[in-house]
Amino acid sequence: MNRIRGKTAIVTGATAGIGEATARSLADAGVHTVLIGRRSDRLESLAADIAGRSGTEVRTRVLDVRDRAGVIAFAHWLEREGVTVDILINNAGLSRGLDTVQEGTHDDWDDMIDTNIKGLLNVTRALLPGMIARDSGHVVNLGSIAGHMVYPKGNVYCATKYAVRALTEAINIDLIGTRVRMSSVDPGMVETEFSLVRFRGDAQRAATVYEGVDSLMPEDIADAILFVLNTRPRMNVLNMLVMPTVQRSPFVMDREPVGGGQ
Repeated sequence: MNRIRGKTAIVTGATAGIGEATARSLADAGVHTVLIGRRSDRLESLAADIAGRSGTEVRTRVLDVRDRAGVIAFAHWLEREGVTVDILINNAGLSRGLDTVQEGTHDDWDDMIDTNIKGLLNVTRALLPGMIARDSGHVVNLGSIAGHMVYPKGNVYCATKYAVRALTEAINIDLIGTRVRMSSVDPGMVETEFSLVRFRGDAQRAATVYEGVDSLMPEDIADAILFVLNTRPRMNVLNMLVMPTVQRSPFVMDREPVGGGQ
């Protein structure tokens, strides 16, 4: 049964990876979308492709979730456009660097904290009151296995994802007595631009992360998100941890040898 057809969803960080895959999967399920991202060319290309093959309504907005004033203006724009937000996918997030704290940089920390925590809060604070007023809505936050178990040199990134997990649990308590739901989907290794962003465009270094690993793909996480959204209204998936079959923890990975050995 499709319980979300005809609803309207906002997807942050929609221009690549999990955000893009989720936008496409939502449209395939008959959901109208408002796509948020920082790259206007990718947004427009994605919107045109989705609208052309799904027949759903697609709007776009160039927006950095770190920009609080911009997020507030976006919420006002939605009101003027008469858009009722049924679903919010807080997908925008990133990692910078892979360093010990004593070797890390303040700029990298600010990028992660401002995007992964403050950006999620900015968008949620702007849109959640409307859901509460209508007593209807579902927010899905993109967490990470890094919000369950830390790994070497993942210090600040892991801290931001622990924060996402804590916020998901705490806001659920804030929402008691309403029909508004909040969930998180927390992936293990997914092959996206994540490592390319983490290593600031070093494609060779980023590629080594996924070598020999049958990792998850963005479409797998989009499937998980749609499952969470499509549950019966009496059911709230507080947290879903999703890992590739070859990964059983951040430290246990079945990685095929690279380069042979013949």
